[in-house]
Amino acid sequence: MPSADHEFGPQNLGHPTQTVTRQPRDRSPEHAEPSRFLPHVQGLRAIAVLFVVLYHFWPGRLSGGYVGVDVFFVISGFLITSHLMRELTATGTVRLSQFWARRARRLLPASLLVLLFCAIVAGTPYLMPISALQNEVSEIIAATFYVENWYLALNSADYLNHAGDPTTVQHYWSLSLEEQFYVMWPLIMLLAAWIGVRSFRGARRRAVLVALGVVTAASFVFCVVFTITDPAPAYFVTFGRMWQFGVGAMIALVPLLRVRHAVGSFVLGWAGIAALLYAAFRFDGQTPFPGYMALLPTLGAAAVIAASNADRWWYPTRLLAIRPAQFTGDISYSLYLWHWPLIIIAPSVPFWGLTIWHRVSLLAICFVLAWLTKRFVEDPARSWKVLTTRPARVTLWSSLAAMVLVAGVAGGAWAVNAPAYREGVAEIEQLRADPPECFGAASVLDPSCAGVSFEDIRPDPGFAGIDRPEHPECFVQLNDARPVSCAFGVDDPDAPTVALIGDSHAYQLLSTFDRIAQERGWRLVTWFKGACPWNTTPLSTPGAFGQACTQWREDVGEALAASDVDVVFTAALATTPYSAAGYDSAHDAAVAGYREAWSEMTDRGVPVVTVVDNPVWETDPNKCLRTHDDASECDGARDDVLVADDPLRDAAAGLADVTLLDFTDVFCDADACFPVVGGANLYRDQDHITVTFADSLGPWYQAALEDALAVRAP
Repeated sequence: MPSADHEFGPQNLGHPTQTVTRQPRDRSPEHAEPSRFLPHVQGLRAIAVLFVVLYHFWPGRLSGGYVGVDVFFVISGFLITSHLMRELTATGTVRLSQFWARRARRLLPASLLVLLFCAIVAGTPYLMPISALQNEVSEIIAATFYVENWYLALNSADYLNHAGDPTTVQHYWSLSLEEQFYVMWPLIMLLAAWIGVRSFRGARRRAVLVALGVVTAASFVFCVVFTITDPAPAYFVTFGRMWQFGVGAMIALVPLLRVRHAVGSFVLGWAGIAALLYAAFRFDGQTPFPGYMALLPTLGAAAVIAASNADRWWYPTRLLAIRPAQFTGDISYSLYLWHWPLIIIAPSVPFWGLTIWHRVSLLAICFVLAWLTKRFVEDPARSWKVLTTRPARVTLWSSLAAMVLVAGVAGGAWAVNAPAYREGVAEIEQLRADPPECFGAASVLDPSCAGVSFEDIRPDPGFAGIDRPEHPECFVQLNDARPVSCAFGVDDPDAPTVALIGDSHAYQLLSTFDRIAQERGWRLVTWFKGACPWNTTPLSTPGAFGQACTQWREDVGEALAASDVDVVFTAALATTPYSAAGYDSAHDAAVAGYREAWSEMTDRGVPVVTVVDNPVWETDPNKCLRTHDDASECDGARDDVLVADDPLRDAAAGLADVTLLDFTDVFCDADACFPVVGGANLYRDQDHITVTFADSLGPWYQAALEDALAVRAP
């Protein structure tokens, strides 16, 4: 996250022989020694923020742009350590209240402005679905009090793989982490300096260097291990990122690391930029990150900072100092704050689409907003005399009051819309319990429903996001390899047993199959793991996630072998990435893997039923449905949203004991696929169907299972 600081590392980091000048009480003593502006570090900010922003606008084009955040961490470590060390050397201490007050004046005004904007948008149903309100309000409050990174870590958010529905403030995780750094870092340095004075003959600087070196090394080891064992929270956890601040701190504390030799600086600077570009274009959501892979962008940023010679125009230090780079670096903080909420909100704005021109226009709007915020919010707030001429506690208490105000607005958004939220939930429950005749899939599959039409879309596009299965405890995610099994339906051990197995596209059928099992007197047992279909071919996903999927499959296979299952139903996302090793293509590998997994059951005489995957959209169709009266305006081109060669279809071809259900004609015609069919809202997000629509397919699922059980019966 780009810091708003613009005072850059010193010529000297402070030596005991320097003269100390008494500072006015309204200024932080971190300015006790002169510092010089380093334009190339400001230019590095520009590279970092453009990486992040372009990654969010075009993730397929700049798949590793998320490393821009790592660059910001290194910059912050360098700058803040420089400031603190100057103050420690000059005065023997750090006036924490002054330091924290300065950080608050620099960072909070723009941050809270954007949070206030997001809170207002969250309470506006026309721009934000009411089904998202609960998550929006929770994360706005978490971001306001700088614990968003921990909120996401504890809720298993998967930043790189875009799991779930991101809120308008998800990007505040990095700002939260930086604020925690601002609290902990000076405390660590103060403690180390005190130990240096008390126990090491006044070796304050050496003690600080050793302490920060130990913290950096320990954090890096923790980061590598935690990324292997649990990568989703590892992306957000504070201690797993401290080493990146520490790398910047080492450049600030060790003068030998700042290269002023012309050739050395030239080579080091360009090598750093090359490393950053490689990471930005070659890393992607499958890269095990942060972990050891974060070394590349971290050391790349450090190399650019360390390259100090600016004698020639072709040196990176000079090129990063050109005016466009300086301007972008100047507005980087506000640009980072504004771009993500606008990306989330834009698809819900009437007459706004997702074409290249819409994206470019939105990017331009982000730059304009960032400049306006810098000019009229950031800069004035830093020198606001009502705060700077008073004790630091005035700034700190005022900041807390502003934070409480923003949190109150977010809470007010929930209070105003809570009745509508509860009504929407109740309507979905009623719709599931008593759907109208010819609703949903029946309007296509039931000949008696020909010509029946519906005026309303149900569930409402503002509530479709909550129309999802219950029992998340039965759904295993990320690196969790436990073969968690749940039982539904009837308790009679002699009842026919149906197994429902697969990834989230199998899990989306859970509520429907539970209802069928209860009505038919069946037992239903389940095994679900996110992004891990029931298949023996390894995923192409490297690292711990791919390994967890393989382990889960093996354990589920053992559980199935020991169970008395009468029929297996499985479903899977058609775009799952499989390893092509040993096959002509990943598609052929997936087909072979499905057949091998199924044969473990069909060889025992247990039939398998599967289904062709539903279309997958680029973005949630409900964003379009909320802003268009005619649902047909939200149709998607068949070639864009439907996988033509679903490996499940090809795997089932020619297998006597495997039944294939294909509802493609319900979702699509020859040219387009639909977000609404027979009055039913098909999707709760870009690729998962609503429980309401799955229920409308229930009679056809049930018929296929009954036929399979009839074959299984002795």
